[in-house]
Amino acid sequence: MLDAAGVSYAALPYQHDPRAESFGLEAAQALGKDPACVFKTIMVTHEKNWATVMVPVSATVDLKATARELGWKKASLATPSAAQTRTGYVVGGISPLGQKIPSPTLLDQSAQDLPTVLVSGGQRGLDVELSPADLLRLTDGRYAPLAA
Repeated sequence: MLDAAGVSYAALPYQHDPRAESFGLEAAQALGKDPACVFKTIMVTHEKNWATVMVPVSATVDLKATARELGWKKASLATPSAAQTRTGYVVGGISPLGQKIPSPTLLDQSAQDLPTVLVSGGQRGLDVELSPADLLRLTDGRYAPLAA
């Protein structure tokens, strides 16, 4: 997808430890990156609506702020099995890129000040580094205040 779009990116594989409790923090540590630059992909729902949100791995998602940004009454974390079915990716490897069923996408506003961000490359043990602008263009996303 990234090659077809002509986007400049770096694929960053690392050795995934199946005992890791936080996939995002594991990636940041394994790749020697600042956790503020590594973003986790979280699927949220409300009634029949879905959205993809990304926040730094060192933060949590503010569900009230997320709901407000999406125009929903509230937002809930999707169950792992539902997120996997919707995206086509396994938990710990859910990428905002190339999802089976695309969803509205929000990227935490902290990414605006970064030259590049890292997001999952679609499997555990693989991150992709690209500009936030390219990430938003490819996902038809936008910035929002999401981190708690």
